This record gives sequence, C-alpha cells and structure tokens, in this order.
Amino acid sequence: MKTDFIDQIEPTPKLHSKKCKMIAFGIRFLLQYSLYFFVVIMWYEYDYFVAIASLALGFIVIGIIRSKLRNSVIPPSQREYHYTDQGIADWYTARELCF
Repeated sequence: MKTDFIDQIEPTPKLHSKKCKMIAFGIRFLLQYSLYFFVVIMWYEYDYFVAIASLALGFIVIGIIRSKLRNSVIPPSQREYHYTDQGIADWYTARELCF
C-alpha cells in the first residue's frame, strides 16, 4: 500500500494588532493600485503612448515584486496555490514585519 500523504496547508495568518493590519493594508493597496496611479501621472505629464508603454512595463514590474514577496514568505509546500494580494500582504506582514 502506498503511503503518500498530502501535507496540511497552513492557513493565512491572522493579524491582531492595528499596526500590523495597517501595514498589510498598505502593502495590498500598493500591489493593487500603485500601477494605475503611476499610469495616470504618465498620461497627464506626457502622452497616452507613454502611458500605455508604462502600463505594460508596470505590469511586469509589479508582477516581479508580487512574486518576490510571495516566494520569500509562503512555505515551499504551499507555493502551488493561488494567493490574492491580501493573502500575500498578510503572509509578508506576519512573517517579516510583525512577529
């Protein structure tokens, strides 16, 4: 008989202090909306061609930042699961900033 067991996944950490919740909210807000603010500024300052190019480049940069945060704090056995920006922010805040 085979004895292959699937490890239980750790739940996303719950943040209890108000400071940690605000830090997690800030990280989530930056991951989700900073790109659009940057593109609007580029569109206002330059042209919409530059804004479209900034949008394409920004998607790549934010994706790299998101994956670096995700891979640095989520346990290796759980990296195959999909995490939202809120989940990544909670993991990062709980593991790196609020012990």
